[in-house]
Amino acid sequence: MKAAKYLLIIGLLIVIAVAGLAFYLPKLNGYKQEGSLTLPGLSEPVRVVRDEKGMAYIYAKDLHDAVLAQGFVTAQDRLFHMQVTRMLASGRISELAGEKAKDLDVRMRTIGIYRNAKKHAGILNERTKGFIQRYVDGINAFIKTRPGSRQIEFSLAGVQPEPWEVADSLAVAYYMGWITSGNLSSEILAQMLVDKLGPDRASELFPLNINPDEEGARSAANTTTTETPCRLNIGADKKIVSYLDDSPHGRGSNNWAVSALRSPHGKPVVANDPHLDARILPGIWYPCGIITPELRTVGVMVPGIPGMVIGRTDRIALGVTNAYGDCQDLYIETLDPNDSGRYMEGSESIPFEVKEERLRIKDKKSPGGFREETLQIKYTRRGPVVSGVLRGMKTGRILTLRWAAAESMGHNIGLEELLKAGSADEISRGLKNLNFIVLNFVFADADGNIGWRVSGKLPMRTQGDSSLPYAVKDGTDNWKGWIPFEDMPHSLNPSRGWVGTCNQKTVTKDYPYYFSSQFAPSYRYIRLKELLSGKGQLSADQHWEFQRDIVNVMSQAIAPVMAKALLKHEDTREMGTILAGWDCHDDPGKAAPAIFQRVYLEFLHLVLEDELGPELTGSLLRSGYFWQERMQRMVMEGASQWFDNKSTPDKVETRDELFHEAALSAAKEFEASLGKNPSRWLWGDVHRIQFVNALRRKGFGTSLLGCGPYPMGGSRETLYCAWFDNTAPFEVTVSASLRMVVDLGDEDKAIAVLPGGVTGRTFHSHMKDQVEPYMRGDKVYWWFSDKAIKEHRASTLLLNP
Repeated sequence: MKAAKYLLIIGLLIVIAVAGLAFYLPKLNGYKQEGSLTLPGLSEPVRVVRDEKGMAYIYAKDLHDAVLAQGFVTAQDRLFHMQVTRMLASGRISELAGEKAKDLDVRMRTIGIYRNAKKHAGILNERTKGFIQRYVDGINAFIKTRPGSRQIEFSLAGVQPEPWEVADSLAVAYYMGWITSGNLSSEILAQMLVDKLGPDRASELFPLNINPDEEGARSAANTTTTETPCRLNIGADKKIVSYLDDSPHGRGSNNWAVSALRSPHGKPVVANDPHLDARILPGIWYPCGIITPELRTVGVMVPGIPGMVIGRTDRIALGVTNAYGDCQDLYIETLDPNDSGRYMEGSESIPFEVKEERLRIKDKKSPGGFREETLQIKYTRRGPVVSGVLRGMKTGRILTLRWAAAESMGHNIGLEELLKAGSADEISRGLKNLNFIVLNFVFADADGNIGWRVSGKLPMRTQGDSSLPYAVKDGTDNWKGWIPFEDMPHSLNPSRGWVGTCNQKTVTKDYPYYFSSQFAPSYRYIRLKELLSGKGQLSADQHWEFQRDIVNVMSQAIAPVMAKALLKHEDTREMGTILAGWDCHDDPGKAAPAIFQRVYLEFLHLVLEDELGPELTGSLLRSGYFWQERMQRMVMEGASQWFDNKSTPDKVETRDELFHEAALSAAKEFEASLGKNPSRWLWGDVHRIQFVNALRRKGFGTSLLGCGPYPMGGSRETLYCAWFDNTAPFEVTVSASLRMVVDLGDEDKAIAVLPGGVTGRTFHSHMKDQVEPYMRGDKVYWWFSDKAIKEHRASTLLLNP
């Protein structure tokens, strides 16, 4: 009895302690949401209404005051998030993470994101600079006037908030432009294959890019080269290969707009789910509303950038995907054999321009806890030298990087115009100035127009195709101007009644310019076409379900072939039977998706590794966009010299033999963790996603500060995106960073959910409260009308001049 009494007391104490922590910890990292505060710079009071999710709706007399308040409330919720993003973009993350982040900082300094941002800030026109400055002033007002409300993350990370500048906002914008650019990685992979195999054999693995809207599109590859590429031995340069660590493989998105005739409310519908690595809480996007007498908008923006890039106003709706336009080139340079400080352009010897940067690296052993290192960055006329200092380069050549965003700076960046746009034409005018990022914008307006247009600047190249690094032979510039904005891919009010993109190839064979050599495989777009074809009306709820569609189009082609091969053998017959009966839905409660993905992965290793080796095979397999369509063609044709294992010269292996061998390897892997019964190898048991806090990404406390792991359906090939790294299967790394459906006929709300929450404050109730609805597919809303905002008001803060 006495022992039971003690256990009861201990239990009660634990309950009290947990309840106390639950009550106290959110207050420890809270901020003022009710009452009033002073915000210097306002001309009139601003009212900030927050809803049940903590989302702020800013009521201001004009946009001038509203943007100032947007900067302030964003800093309330996401200042640490903004600080980390700024440090990452500026090549300063080793100030937080120490030596392990040094290589990343060197890469970012070499790319020059912050240098470009500083330069761009200096040439903006007064209106554009003033628009960003108002937002910046709001951030700085929070830093200066609310020191007691700063996030505890600053203290825990050992950094202090720093005053924000216009260049910092531009650096965040440039960083987003950089991480959504894919062709640098594609060029590196292509060159590595040429180095390993020679140009003819390498071309057999080059991307097979398909525009699913073109008849007979699968009959020809997109990638061709106009001259014989040189061998560069790029694989010997670890610094170049390390650029693949930050490559945007798998980052994509889905978006579409459907005409008013297909909507029950008689207005267009826009849907968007941008795919990024959104595992770090509270997520990439910051949602808020801006309401003035002239404007009403709800949507998201990357913290640190003003305005709205995805969302709706009372007149328009916008959504984005990655267009994968080729805005990057690598150049093969030649060092002057007589002077290592110079490079050659034909017979002309030119001195490198050298810029010096100082790295500040966290180091407990150094005085003050930091040490400094000097970084020298060399430049040619084309851009910075991105290869190591000739390490492994026996050819005497080096590589430089050219990025269109660094050369296409304008006096306006289009953000204010997008925010204020009231029609399809005004959206296009705003996008004309959005040069730092290449995106597919889909949009609709209240007049019933729907459209799609690509933003960004892309060069016209003398060599046409730019799949491989360009060898510099003389002083001639191979960039001969920019593709005119009017000629960038676009569509307005097509007869089929919808527009949509899933990162697939959108340009047609008769497009007069080289656009890119890297696109997503066609699977998601093919499925989208299936869902949107027809004449019936589609509700917002139906579009929401489309975003969670788990039909795998790739497996519809390959799984029957795989199943037939496995059914031939007793030791894989059960796996073959499961695959043969599969409906090709990547359901987490089914075994077939797990068997299909694991067998296919093992098959790919068998196909490639004997000729490429494990390291290059791993680099290639991380880039699904590079090989997926090409490998499917090999599988469906049934015969390829790639199926023969070169390490067994006395035998010629077939496709089906490799599938059988792959299945045996897959079974061995699954049996070790899931048991011997193939029907118990469930997709959701291996395909999982975990959300983590930036302060604790691994080890003890990860689950406490984050959440999950959660079983997840879908895959890389489904509209319900759940991308995993082939070198570390099957942990989900890339998924929808937002799901949004806007029916312009619904005056009260938009459906939208984040895989995290509004605020970036650890222990706060709105840091991860949307994760569970996100995983379940529950509808969450951005409120739009005054009536709806009032009904869902949780707090009101008055900001006074």
